[in-house]
Amino acid sequence: MRKTLFTASVLALAVAAPFAQAHQAGDILVRAGAITVDPREDSSGVKVDANGANLGGGATLDSDTQLGLNFAYMVTDKIGIELLAATPFSHSVGIKGSPAGLDVLNGNLGDIKHLPPTLSVVYYPLDSKSAFKPYLGAGINYTWFFDESTSSSAEAKGFDGLSLDNSWGLAFQVGADYMLTDKLMINAQVRYIDIDTTAYTNLDGVGRLKVDVDVDPMVYMVGLGYKF
Repeated sequence: MRKTLFTASVLALAVAAPFAQAHQAGDILVRAGAITVDPREDSSGVKVDANGANLGGGATLDSDTQLGLNFAYMVTDKIGIELLAATPFSHSVGIKGSPAGLDVLNGNLGDIKHLPPTLSVVYYPLDSKSAFKPYLGAGINYTWFFDESTSSSAEAKGFDGLSLDNSWGLAFQVGADYMLTDKLMINAQVRYIDIDTTAYTNLDGVGRLKVDVDVDPMVYMVGLGYKF
């Protein structure tokens, strides 16, 4: 019995030992993994830019998953500065819900790419040396839209050209590190990012069209990290 208790105690100490060190001021955390941008778009109707005439309908965007990169510097034991980066996201943009008589406008409009670098302050509320380290964050996002192109099906309907305004907005997140060793970790995080843009395209016989879109995606990332 004593031998069993002693063995169990040694194993418990061996498992707990790598988790003894909490994040500390001066630590640099580097994380990489799969990141998904899932738009929760809320769109105005499609409008004629010249006179404001509302053609109805609205814009749609699909989700995309890319390689996410995350860098954090611990300013204190509990507060860090974090930068979120990723490989470019690609989204299909469409129009839906146009009324009868204009429903020819519905369908795939084109494709866009964007980069959403986000700078945040993160806070680890627990004064704990356990393996589990939850945190909260808030910051600012800049979304750069580029490489916009209309689809062949849209061009057949008379659409020509596609562009989106870049966006500044706030970002909020919750996340957690789970330490596998004193250096290696699993990370998971969920963000809400305020992205507002106006999309423009041209339609033969009508002129330039525009639509205001609150993209406002939820952003999910799961990956591995290393502490230097």
